[in-house]
Amino acid sequence: MIGAEALVRTLLASGVEACFANPGTSEMHFVAALDRAPGLRCVLGLAETVVTGCADGYGRMAGKPAATLLHCGPGLANGLANLHNARRANAPIVNIVGDQATYHRPYDAPLTADTDGLARTVSHWVRTSTSVADVAGDAAAAVQAARTAPGQIATLVLPADTAWSEGGTPAPALPVPARPQVAPDTVRAVAIALRRGQPAMLLLSGTALSEAGLRAAHRIAHVTGAQLRTPTQVPRMARGRGRVPVDRIPYVVDLALEVLSGVKQLVLVAAKPPVGFFAYPGKPSTLWPKDCSVDVLARPEEDALAALEALADELGAPRELALPALAPPAGGAQGAFEPLAFAHAFAGLIPENAIVVEDAVTSGRALFAPTFAAAPNDWLQNTGGAIGIGLPAATGAALACPDRKVVCLQADGAGMYTLQALWTQAREALDVITVLFANRVYRILQGELAAVGAKRGPAADRLFDLAPPALDWVQLAGGMGVEAVRVETLEAFADVFRAAASRRGPFLIEFRI
Repeated sequence: MIGAEALVRTLLASGVEACFANPGTSEMHFVAALDRAPGLRCVLGLAETVVTGCADGYGRMAGKPAATLLHCGPGLANGLANLHNARRANAPIVNIVGDQATYHRPYDAPLTADTDGLARTVSHWVRTSTSVADVAGDAAAAVQAARTAPGQIATLVLPADTAWSEGGTPAPALPVPARPQVAPDTVRAVAIALRRGQPAMLLLSGTALSEAGLRAAHRIAHVTGAQLRTPTQVPRMARGRGRVPVDRIPYVVDLALEVLSGVKQLVLVAAKPPVGFFAYPGKPSTLWPKDCSVDVLARPEEDALAALEALADELGAPRELALPALAPPAGGAQGAFEPLAFAHAFAGLIPENAIVVEDAVTSGRALFAPTFAAAPNDWLQNTGGAIGIGLPAATGAALACPDRKVVCLQADGAGMYTLQALWTQAREALDVITVLFANRVYRILQGELAAVGAKRGPAADRLFDLAPPALDWVQLAGGMGVEAVRVETLEAFADVFRAAASRRGPFLIEFRI
């Protein structure tokens, strides 16, 4: 058996069911092995950043890794931005990166690169197979690393000769380490701190944002008066009716400082301490008050859900609590796009049990609070700040959860980074509605220009302006095989969205702003 076939059979034995691929010459034996070892669903992406973004969305929703198949160092480099986002989301991914044959590397052929070095910038685990005998064992170790809490990026570099040589043997799956439990002493220490009665906040991320995690946090807030917040970007969060409504820390530094003002006790639950997205002249990098104590209840790799439940019990919180009463979405918004009006309109349109993938940038700033009472959903965001995650992450999420409607909220400038994902949605007949906010400008950069104190002028305007020529997303989507409609009012958007939600398959709504 050649190494590539042993690799595919090992991935299957280790529970990997999907592979997002953009292969080249070095990966041809892997591609051929798919026919000899059926069962691994391979999905073609027309750019590597689409491939890695798909794997991110898949991993967040499936709770287990997909593989990617990338072509040498440059192919991996093209996918690094969305691997950066995936790393920030703690999404499990196994990258298989083809490379020059071991004996060919000394000749420095054009595609020869420091593939290991590129991989280490975004990976928790990196290994290069040096012989066909190592390939299967290395693959099993890669899956084990990817599935290690809280979810990791594992990259296996596969020289071509280790893939095509005979002598490979499939390896069994390796055990996945259990999440570490938070020490009882840590739980008691946090309980003592919260009992002091000072203004407190629990900052929740990771598994703390599951429905069960939010309920446990709600129990704690009930008996301590602590506020509940999430980081500015959430990797995955249970939201909508029947889920505890928790808002984010705002992106804008001044607003974030206002939210955290007066907090004396900040408890981190699978979250990092809140810091500004960027540095700004005259503004702090850290967002909590100087007289605020910071405690860690659970680190991202630890069992945050169990820690929250243990803390609630330690504090004597009631087991069952009613959720805050929320008014149902009003709906019926009319007129041109405005972020808050859109948020209220969208709240009444979200399908039951939908997955919402948000890369809406400035158009999405107002979305969270107005959608607290929407239908139950899971919400995914751009966690690393590298724009262009929305379209491919929605694609991967739809592959992971084919029985759920996926709604992608995508800014137009960011969408141009990965518009090829629409082609994959059409090819795979995925159930995704894309709402494309077409303001024809990098609006966020206009705000950042002012925030850092730089002066606006004609050169800056030209670098931020996406027209002329105006991007035509109806034609772009149609060229990828996705039906699309353009709307300019909230009432037209609602009508088209309802129609799209009533059918299956990919559909794009360009909302001209």
